Amino acid sequence: MPSLNDLQIRIKSVQSTRKITKAKQMVAAAKLRKAEEAANAARPYAERMERVLANLAAGVSSSSAPKLLAGTGADQVHLLVVATAERGLCGGFNSSIVRKAREEIIRLQGEGKQVKLLTVGKKGREQLKRLYEELMIDHISLGGIRSVGFVNAQEISDMVLGMFKEGAFDVCTLFFGKFKNVMTQIPTAQQVIPAKAPEGVGVRDLEGAIYTYEPDEEAILESLLPRFIGVQVFKALLENQASEQAASMAAMDSATRNAGDMIDKLQLQFNRARQAKITTELIEIIAGAESV
Repeated sequence: MPSLNDLQIRIKSVQSTRKITKAKQMVAAAKLRKAEEAANAARPYAERMERVLANLAAGVSSSSAPKLLAGTGADQVHLLVVATAERGLCGGFNSSIVRKAREEIIRLQGEGKQVKLLTVGKKGREQLKRLYEELMIDHISLGGIRSVGFVNAQEISDMVLGMFKEGAFDVCTLFFGKFKNVMTQIPTAQQVIPAKAPEGVGVRDLEGAIYTYEPDEEAILESLLPRFIGVQVFKALLENQASEQAASMAAMDSATRNAGDMIDKLQLQFNRARQAKITTELIEIIAGAESV
């Protein structure tokens, strides 16, 4: 059985840990509101661009469609852009995104496809490096950035677009955590090249109306598609930021409550040990008095 001194040290240690987790929870809660507002504000613009893309793409033939929309005509080389957080202490947020990416890697390799990895965020890179270091072609760090801006998404999209122009891959899929609420973050995979609107975004029924585009659909798409990819990356980064803070707040709340339960158990064990020690001392005093 641990001594009273050992139990006191353990209680103080857990109390210090509880203070840290509580502080981390409060910081994450403060950051979550701002991150959630940013993610919610970006969704309408991204969804409207998806509708515009779907309507324009419906009026373009496959032979005249831009390469970013039609693709290379092949499906052999896949680039997976895995966006995670720079820090841990956020529950299973990073692991869930990496798990989804890992499942896609296994599926593609099983079909004989070539896979390349571009990681955004330190934690995803650390986890994927253990098994797929040979597949990694580059890494983008967002460390030190307080709030994600479109300039950060533009850096990623420019790199991906540059690689596509060089013929480095045929299909690009973006992995991130979609924010739903404080308790739920959904690991999501979205294909961005060849560009296509997500499921559920349909073509608007024009009810017989005829639209004339100036310039034509092909020219609009040539200008719109790079911007569309940048917006999708930006939305993914904002969703990730909100999901990370929500997961961190939930994880730290759970850790704080677990630390409180542990302190209660240790305190009970300490009280029992102290009572046993006092009882033993009293028995020794009484035995000594009787023997005199």
